[in-house]
Amino acid sequence: MSLTILIGGKAGQGINKVSEIMSNVLGNFGYYTFNYRDYQSLIRGGHNFNALCISSTPIESHESKAGILVAFDERTIKTHKKYLIDGAVTITAEDFKDEGRNLNIALAGCLTKILGIPFIELKKEVKHQLKDSAKAIISAEKGFESQKDIYKLKKLNNKISRLSGSKAVAIGSKNSGLGSYIAYPMTPATGALHELAAEQLKQNRIVYQAENEISAATMALGCSFAGKKTMTGTSGGGFDLMGETLSMQGIAEIPLTVYLASRVGPGSGVPTYSAQSDLDIALRNGHGEFPRFVLAPGNPIECIEKTSEALFLAEKFRTLSVLLSDKHLAESEFSSTASPVKTPKFEVKRKIPGTSIIKASSYEADKFGNVTESASLTEQNVNKRTKKYEDAKKFIQKNFEMIKIHGKKNSKNLIIGWGSTSGAIKDAIKGLDAKFLQVLYCKPLSPQIKKEIKKATNIILVECNVTGQLGRLIREKTGIKIENRLLKYNGRPFRSDELKKYIEEIL
Repeated sequence: MSLTILIGGKAGQGINKVSEIMSNVLGNFGYYTFNYRDYQSLIRGGHNFNALCISSTPIESHESKAGILVAFDERTIKTHKKYLIDGAVTITAEDFKDEGRNLNIALAGCLTKILGIPFIELKKEVKHQLKDSAKAIISAEKGFESQKDIYKLKKLNNKISRLSGSKAVAIGSKNSGLGSYIAYPMTPATGALHELAAEQLKQNRIVYQAENEISAATMALGCSFAGKKTMTGTSGGGFDLMGETLSMQGIAEIPLTVYLASRVGPGSGVPTYSAQSDLDIALRNGHGEFPRFVLAPGNPIECIEKTSEALFLAEKFRTLSVLLSDKHLAESEFSSTASPVKTPKFEVKRKIPGTSIIKASSYEADKFGNVTESASLTEQNVNKRTKKYEDAKKFIQKNFEMIKIHGKKNSKNLIIGWGSTSGAIKDAIKGLDAKFLQVLYCKPLSPQIKKEIKKATNIILVECNVTGQLGRLIREKTGIKIENRLLKYNGRPFRSDELKKYIEEIL
């Protein structure tokens, strides 16, 4: 069973609230959900919508066509009527305008009845969310009684949890004993900043909003130098500004982890939409040559795992870790029954200021921290940093999951992708003779990728950027050019049904 509910209206009308209530009701009823948020860079007005997808089996993407449309305004109907399946149900807020502040609750009541979920399930959720719930429950009942049971959903035994990528990054950070998070707000990285700030006192953590991204990066580096496990976060424009500090990290070898949540560029681009176009800067931002790791989770469970790994690797090898995400992963809400894989526990010993004399600067230095311009020492230090990266690669290959294989493991049809596109690819290849190679580590790149490509007959690259940045990286490291490329670069993520159609056409 699979169904998409489209909820649309103006910014500020409470679209997200309807999605939140229904996601919780459906989760408690045993159904998987995926909630995609599409919104403009406006506080009020414009047109926003959520695509809330429901499934009896795991789902990590949304589809093009909706079976139910919830319209807060006339524009929603005009914009989305062409995306409705035959026989779709339309609910209009105009029919419940007398409910005032409880309009959203009434619309949730409509959806609960249409789906065939008992009213008691909605009533429990309303009581859980609202302290003064008596009037809201009356509104919910009005909405419920106004509709017919169409989909007749049966209660399932799945125990569902729901997470966004932003919440997952916060959980992974907490699990790793993060000491401080310093950032300047920039969509879509701001969600992680808010999540970490909410419990900073409870978790004995410092969360600080700097005046800009340059300050955030340099403060984070200084905080790490003082002995705290530290992370900073930003989007592409802010990551540009951090370049000089990243180079400082490379030569000073002070552990630093950066959460890079991408959006559409260049410049301010389309600030509230999504793209996978920052892989290049994640791999190369900063002048000179120095080690770094780039990790690219594809869903919240992987976000928890890879956040922990990124922080650990930065500490162990005293280097830069970049956790690469985007708006689609950060702000979409995924449901799952899975638990994160426990990150292996390795002891990391650091010299902490106050216990011994430590020097750090942006210059090459001898083993005592004294600045040098010696040719031989410069060469030795470069060789040392290069060897550290080679040692780190071996460690990662031995201890961490660098790729995943989904679908039919013996298929000769190979799809390659990374990050937030993973969900749509996994859903798109269901029922197809195809397997999906998901890249979790972009630096270092797994040697297994070349082996999988050589075993395949048909290879398709799927990315949300215009140049195929992962494909270019694979060509650089393996010498293999992937000819078949499905690239989307209008700021919107792939939808699973459109992607399935494209894959079938190529195969």
